[in-house]
This record gives sequence, structure tokens and C-alpha cells, in this order.
Amino acid sequence: QVQLKESGGGLVQAGGSLRLSCAASGSIFNIRDMGWHRQAPGKKRELVARVTAGGDIKYADSVKGRFTISRHNAENTVPLEMNSLKSEDTGIYYCHAQVVEDLWSAAKDYWGQGTQVTVSS
Repeated sequence: QVQLKESGGGLVQAGGSLRLSCAASGSIFNIRDMGWHRQAPGKKRELVARVTAGGDIKYADSVKGRFTISRHNAENTVPLEMNSLKSEDTGIYYCHAQVVEDLWSAAKDYWGQGTQVTVSS
């Protein structure tokens, strides 16, 4: 089994910054994509940013230029720096990882419990 433990999040004023981090642990052979999604009240979960194992990065258009994702493969962590936060960034942020648990297994999707980010205007 694999666990994704998120940290960070909280309440911040518009224009402020927050840092989220996620650490994967457990039965891990390697991790393919790793990143963050979010879900605002009444809306579907959407991709915020993700990093492939090779380091390719994709951002949602709404966060480009404001959010920065990185990945530390040795620690299996994926920090997300969020700057110039807007009220529309409010939501629950979920860590996601595509994990291969051993040499004979296909990749599986794992999700963290989610961490609340609230941006007050």
C-alpha cells in the first residue's frame, strides 16, 4: 500500500502565498506522474499542476505564472508554491501520484486526503 501525506494549506488573504507539500511512502518501486488537483465547492476536481518522472511540468492555465511545482524523487515529495493567491483558488487540494509498486505491477492512482486552502478577498 501507498500513502500520500499532505501538509500546508490554511487561510490566507488575496495576494498572499502558501506552500503545500506531499510525501509518498509505502510500497513504491517508482512514481510516474505526481502532482496536485483541487476541488472548489460545487465544482469538479481539476488538475492544478503535475510533474512527470522525467520532469515535464503541466499547469492549469488559471495558475500559470503564479504557482510553481517541483519534485524531489529521492524523497518522493512534490511541493507546490502558490503565490498571488486569488479567491477563486479556494478549495480542497489533493495530492496525486501514479505509483508502480513492483516490477510486475501496472501503475495505480493514489490520492491524499486533501488539504483546505481558503483565500479571503
